[in-house]
Amino acid sequence: MRKEECFYLGKIAKKFSFKGEVLAYLDTDEPEMYEELESVFVEFNNNLVPFFIESCSLHKNDFLRIRFEDVASEEEADKLLGCALYLPLSALPKLEGNKFYFHEVIGFDVEDTRLGIIGKIVSINDSSAQPLFEIENNGIEILVPMIDDFIVAIDRPNKKVILNTPEGLVDLYLNN
Repeated sequence: MRKEECFYLGKIAKKFSFKGEVLAYLDTDEPEMYEELESVFVEFNNNLVPFFIESCSLHKNDFLRIRFEDVASEEEADKLLGCALYLPLSALPKLEGNKFYFHEVIGFDVEDTRLGIIGKIVSINDSSAQPLFEIENNGIEILVPMIDDFIVAIDRPNKKVILNTPEGLVDLYLNN
C-alpha cells in the first residue's frame, strides 16, 4: 500500500500497559468511527506496514487504546511510539452535499459565481487556523479561505467547486 492511497488517521502517542498496548491520538472529529478497526498501516522508515488489531477502544475522547497482534511487551510497544497510522482511502465514508475530504477536491476546477472559472485547486493549506484552498490560475496562486458561507456547491460529477467569494478577495490576486 502506498501513502498516496491512504489517509492519515493519527499517531501512536504513548504506551498504555506493560502488555504492549498503546494509545494513538486520532486526527479526526469523529474518533468513535474507528473503534471497530481490524487493521491499520503503521509508518516505519517511510514504508507502510500492516498491523492487525486484537482489540481497541476509545480512551478519553481523542485517543484510541490499541492492542496489536504480535505486540505483547513494553519493548515492542516502544518501537511504535511516534509512528503515524494510516488507513486506505476506501475506508473513508462517502460524503455528500457540500461536505468533502481535502484530498477529494484536489484537481477540481473552481468557479466563482461572479467571476466564472478562476482556476484549479492544487492543494489545501491546513497549517493555519483557517484552512485555505490553494488555487492555480496561469501561474498565479490564489488563496481562498474554506468558509462554509463561500462554498455554494461541490459538483463531484463535473469535478468543480463553486464558490461565492466576497468582491475583492479573488480580484486582489488577478489584478496585479
